[in-house]
Amino acid sequence: MSILKFLKSKVFLKQILLAGAAVLVLSFILLKWLSVYTNHGEFEIVPDLTGKSLSVAQMTLKENNLDLKVQDSANYNPDYPKYSVIEQEPPAGSKVKDNRKIYLTINPSGYRQIRVPDLTERTLRQAQPTLEALGFKVGKLVYVDNIAKDMVLKMMHDGETLKEGDKLPKTSVIDLVLGNGNQP
Repeated sequence: MSILKFLKSKVFLKQILLAGAAVLVLSFILLKWLSVYTNHGEFEIVPDLTGKSLSVAQMTLKENNLDLKVQDSANYNPDYPKYSVIEQEPPAGSKVKDNRKIYLTINPSGYRQIRVPDLTERTLRQAQPTLEALGFKVGKLVYVDNIAKDMVLKMMHDGETLKEGDKLPKTSVIDLVLGNGNQP
């Protein structure tokens, strides 16, 4: 029997129709099962958790059938209370499935402690950008008699002299004692 006669035969056409019907039935069953298994069309709306404490956020997410995952805390943000949520992923209002993990970034208890660099015998022009780059603020500039004009003689914080390696919170104000260019 030649191939052309076989392709035109009733047996071959019958097998093709049966195979096509089987594919359609299996596809229909698979799509229905997939729809049920993935809860197609069912979702939860992510609540806004920014500014809430960790315990309140946990209860809110539990009520909405969502899981909580705390990410590493970020830099301190003074606009939010300590240990409160400052960011969340996915954002509030997003539609997600049940038991989806919501990633939260928590506000730490305060600014990070930073080591004070040794800036004695440096000029004000060098010291000021160095302090600002580290996150400190330059406070009062006190001039005393010293031959080196604008040279840093001491660094002070809250009336106490700072030494190299002392740790202060970020955004602390550091006062500088500078030479005024006059002979003592």
